[in-house]
Amino acid sequence: MAAVTGAAAGHRAAHAPSRPVQVIILGLVGLVFLIPILAMVEFTMRSGLDGEHNLDRWAALFGGGFATEYRPVFVALGNSVGLAIGTVLIVLVLLVPTMVLIHLRFPRLRRLMEFVCILPISIPAIVLVVGLAPVYSVVARLAGSSVGTLAFAYGITVLPFAYRAVQSNLDAVDVRTLSEAARTLGASWLSVLLRVLVPNLRRGILAGAFISVAVVLGEFTIASLLNRINLQTALLVVSKNDPYTAVIMSLLALAFAFGLLLLIGRLGADRVRTPRRRRAAPLVPKGPS
Repeated sequence: MAAVTGAAAGHRAAHAPSRPVQVIILGLVGLVFLIPILAMVEFTMRSGLDGEHNLDRWAALFGGGFATEYRPVFVALGNSVGLAIGTVLIVLVLLVPTMVLIHLRFPRLRRLMEFVCILPISIPAIVLVVGLAPVYSVVARLAGSSVGTLAFAYGITVLPFAYRAVQSNLDAVDVRTLSEAARTLGASWLSVLLRVLVPNLRRGILAGAFISVAVVLGEFTIASLLNRINLQTALLVVSKNDPYTAVIMSLLALAFAFGLLLLIGRLGADRVRTPRRRRAAPLVPKGPS
């Protein structure tokens, strides 16, 4: 009886928190993000030490059509978006098939794979740059010093986050049964991966893409030390001349990144809605004819 009671208590503890608790938790988390944003908005509207606020700086920035000295920020924003897309493609195209292969064929290598993927999170970014600088000197001689080459360094940076997101989804799906069933029906390994496994791993892949985009759009150290221009380095240059305009552009970039993440989530959402089941008509036994 005690064992049954303990099991029942454990089962109750596994339930999701109640609705009020969820609202409180989400509200507290929302305040953590909302308070700094409101402080940034208040800073851009501050007219001086007298405590007055106005929208003159916002009007001047938009009314001037974003003057020439601020347009490099938008170029840098385009660079960061391109880097985010490239990083997501590099990480997911290389990481997901490798994880599936290890999960199906080489389970003994899982610990080694996990160690390699988690290792970059324990290494500071400045140490990574010291190791990557000689590599990028060779890359610059062979392929040029384009900002797009940062995608390889960012792929290493976001590898731990993408790995954990995909691995948690991979553990929750019976990948072996799905792949064996598809192979039994005559599907090739490429079809198994793209048409069977990837749709079932969509949540993990989407979470990995979310984190990768967020990390790339906010990365500064690697780009600065490797002398590449991305959004954060451009905002630093603007802040030295006009901190108010830099904060305004940071808010705009934050809104753009938020919209981009919403777009990614929208594209990955389920588009096929399950139709409502029609109420089955009661079976009336036929009488003898």
